[in-house]
Amino acid sequence: MVITGPDLTKASPRSPRVRLGGYVILPRMLDKGRATIAGKNGSYQFSCPLDRRFFDFTGISPNALMNQLATGKSDELVLAWIRKSAPRPRTASEIEAWSTFESHRAPMDVESRKLFNSIQEQVAPARDDIMTWFDLLDVDDYGSFKDKD
Repeated sequence: MVITGPDLTKASPRSPRVRLGGYVILPRMLDKGRATIAGKNGSYQFSCPLDRRFFDFTGISPNALMNQLATGKSDELVLAWIRKSAPRPRTASEIEAWSTFESHRAPMDVESRKLFNSIQEQVAPARDDIMTWFDLLDVDDYGSFKDKD
């Protein structure tokens, strides 16, 4: 079976803000997983620290999710599998609260602030409106592919 997904050497994955089943991060992670299977993930890494926040919240393992993606399941079928198989089943209100928190999460300690500032200096040094990790990822994704057609 040929797994189709985005070619992340030519375009970025979906924004971490995009939701599937109420979950932020999940569509981006699915893009990265499918691209990894297809050997077209570029510099994007599946099961990066951002992805692990989803895994920690749901109890789903990265390997189990990759196995589901390897079967060629659509986003909707993967979501159904997550809802059925998650060791930590979550209510809609828990998912909403977690997604809202993640959407607004900013660096909370000195080390993460240093990393954040370092990346921002590389991708958007003149911007003073980048406050959250999602802001930074969106700007970095845009900068990585703005000149590619």
